[in-house]
Amino acid sequence: MREARFDARGSRVRWTEVDGADPARVYVHGLGATSTVYHAHIAARPELVGRRSLFVDLPGHGISDRPADFGYTLEEHAAALAAALDEAQVAAAEVIAHSMGGSVAIVLAHRRPDLVSRLVLAEANLDPNPPLTAGSSGIAGYEEEDFVGGGYARVLDAVGPTWAATMRLADPRGLHRSAVGLIAGTRPTMRRMLMALTMDRVYLQGASSGNLPGRDALTASGVRVVTVPGAGHNVMFDNADAFAAEVAGRTSAGATP
Repeated sequence: MREARFDARGSRVRWTEVDGADPARVYVHGLGATSTVYHAHIAARPELVGRRSLFVDLPGHGISDRPADFGYTLEEHAAALAAALDEAQVAAAEVIAHSMGGSVAIVLAHRRPDLVSRLVLAEANLDPNPPLTAGSSGIAGYEEEDFVGGGYARVLDAVGPTWAATMRLADPRGLHRSAVGLIAGTRPTMRRMLMALTMDRVYLQGASSGNLPGRDALTASGVRVVTVPGAGHNVMFDNADAFAAEVAGRTSAGATP
């Protein structure tokens, strides 16, 4: 396990790492998740082994610290991720990121393009104020103290055992602030940042999640948008073959650009 300081108090962002060739692949989880649980089985596949791989837990999640005075905005998460990559001496990485982690990765690529050579985004949040769900919007619908005082337990019950397994490892206050930050989004929006980037960009949309809003504009800007069959929001679990193929830079069977 490795770590890097990400705030003035010396709080640490932590990651586990597999040695291998550059460019490194950096895996970033979504809200209430951890990177190893969501991505280690992908990095271990035959078509992906041999590359240096980092599994980073964002502040407030997993093995990383959870300072009470941290804002947990998308920009602050991206700065913490940059601190980890700087400490690891990573540059021009391929960043594979899910959901909120995808939003963080977009901000990272926008602010520190030296750190990112390629983005593979699985159902990343691109716009502020998404539709209400039991996830980010449901959490953000609570006042912070109400969430910490009882809402956290109710959300754990509502999201089901799979998501709850990793959400239990997240700090309630950090989880709430991360959800609020995700709802607030960024200026410019994550979508606009993504469209303005010039690096290789892949966006994976689970077929069960429906049509991706603004797909044509993303494609026109050079983003390769792929619909993954047999998958919902958790593409890496629902169709690991297709997910790994896209990370490897191959066209997966049944996927539709």
